[in-house]
Amino acid sequence: MDPHALRHRGRTRRLPVGAETLGGGTHFRVWAPRRRAVELVLEGGRTEPLTFEDTGHFSVFAPEVVAGARYRFRLDGESELRPDPASRFQPLGPHGPSQVVDPSRFRWGDGRWSGVTLPGQVIYEMHVGTFTPEGTWAAATARLEKLVGVCSVVEMMPVADFAGDFGWGYDGVNLFAPTHLYGSPDDLRAFVDWAHALGLGVILDVVYNHLGPDGNYLGEFSKTYFTDRHETEWGDALNFDGEGNAGVREHYIANAGYWIDEFHFDGLRLDATQSIFDDSTPHVLAEVGSLVRATARGRGTIVVAESESQDTRLLRRREDGGFGLDAAWNDDFHHSALVALTGRSEAYFSDHRGTPQELLSATKHGYLFQGQHYAWQNKRRGSSTRGIAPSRFVTYLENHDQVANSARGERPRASAHPGRLRALTALVLLGPGTPMLFQGQEFGSTSPFLYFAHHDGELAAAVRKGRAEFLSQFPSIAQEEVRSRLDDPADRATFLRCKLDWSERERHAPILAMHADLFALRRSDETIQSQGIRGLDGAVLGAHAFVIRYAGAVEMDDRLVVVNLGPDRSFESIAEPLLAPPAGAVWSLLWSSEDVRYGGDGTPPPETSKGWRLRGETTMLLAPRLEAK
Repeated sequence: MDPHALRHRGRTRRLPVGAETLGGGTHFRVWAPRRRAVELVLEGGRTEPLTFEDTGHFSVFAPEVVAGARYRFRLDGESELRPDPASRFQPLGPHGPSQVVDPSRFRWGDGRWSGVTLPGQVIYEMHVGTFTPEGTWAAATARLEKLVGVCSVVEMMPVADFAGDFGWGYDGVNLFAPTHLYGSPDDLRAFVDWAHALGLGVILDVVYNHLGPDGNYLGEFSKTYFTDRHETEWGDALNFDGEGNAGVREHYIANAGYWIDEFHFDGLRLDATQSIFDDSTPHVLAEVGSLVRATARGRGTIVVAESESQDTRLLRRREDGGFGLDAAWNDDFHHSALVALTGRSEAYFSDHRGTPQELLSATKHGYLFQGQHYAWQNKRRGSSTRGIAPSRFVTYLENHDQVANSARGERPRASAHPGRLRALTALVLLGPGTPMLFQGQEFGSTSPFLYFAHHDGELAAAVRKGRAEFLSQFPSIAQEEVRSRLDDPADRATFLRCKLDWSERERHAPILAMHADLFALRRSDETIQSQGIRGLDGAVLGAHAFVIRYAGAVEMDDRLVVVNLGPDRSFESIAEPLLAPPAGAVWSLLWSSEDVRYGGDGTPPPETSKGWRLRGETTMLLAPRLEAK
């Protein structure tokens, strides 16, 4: 960057691109190396030519242009005007004018907020458009108090502005512009500010692997935003490592810092990192992680990656050749847990059996596939997790993708045994990983979560066809009688069906009570809270049962998590040393997923003078108790 281009009247721009209010006007800067001339066109007719910089940027200071002003760019004298690639707000959507935003007008109340770090967190994934009937940030802010006591960090699905009236957000095209569909940028700031007041962190899901098919104008400013050197399932990859990549890297890396600085997010979740290609050094994701931490200015942050390829370089230190990110989603745990819940192992579930050994290994080691052959893809998958703590893997039974990747978008509870679902929920929330819930899961929501994306005409037909083809990898869905009944992603009714029914929160009070109790236990029990940092081991006890033992600060602080996903079992003895209590103590029941308050049938003492009794479809937490003399 040219430092002189980033200063005006003694004030420094916050970001290298976009419109920023500075000293009695607004400074505009855009990267457009394929253009000879760029002109600012304000609503009302005023125009200003931009000055070319040798970096490929164009810039101008426009006096008396203040927040709220709308504008576009004219490129090389063309009649058609273009929105700003780094627009801070698109009040009429991605095809309309950009709007100047002054973030300093918002009065933050979180001055004492210290941010969040990964240990001890429970994440809650939400989609703003379906979280409430209104589908706005203001309405979501009013519901935030209901999340206190079941999670500690909210993960917001993508909010970069996209075309259409509804969508998941992964088709964003204006990466700096919070979508107009959910309210104003200050409404988003108010959401984060109130979350912090309630003690909740907020991280944002961002998409740095592709842009949406409608409303993407980046190519009008530079042909080098994309490259055919790499392939993604969404078309040409973003050009982070080829000729002319400087402005591309600048755009995306700056975007990561922008959300932390101007919206006080506590970190990011990076979508589909396997499709973010960069053969240069340092890798763009390493720079993203570093900038997030630097921009937070001492506040704690979390950067979480999704990695279908299970590349653990994401989590390793930069000095060890890694990217230095904090955590990664663990689909292997999810796949084994879902097979254990439902017995179904189609498509990408087909390499998982849902056995106690799989669940135990995923709990202890993170990924199950760490370089072995993976039959579904007919190639090796994953990399070693050696030296990476289990807490750095995000575990879940539900997320937006996995719920939607079914014929009817149903939650697991629609087809799972209630006791087994409670048991596996407990495994997630008592396990050493970082748990994640999907919106409404905490109260047993029956609202589906389907794929929805509002497009018209040929694009809508192409999306509908593509979604049906994707789901056809599941043999049960590939049948014509099922495919013919798939919900149309472009139909507003599909979107509306996915909105949470908040009355279920009261009607399903036992499910909510279980999640609240597990959250409280996770936060209050020092041994569970430690996530195995003092030691963690486990063993298979039978065809459906296994045990995890946490080491406490002293042996009397040890904890056992005993999971039985099959029928009741009795053992006169079990030849497994992990079940041995500390000297002079016996194991007592601290918590059970079969508690009658959760809809269970109660749990007899698991260890008696005559051996062990493992309640069927149950997870139990045991603690040592000194034996009466």
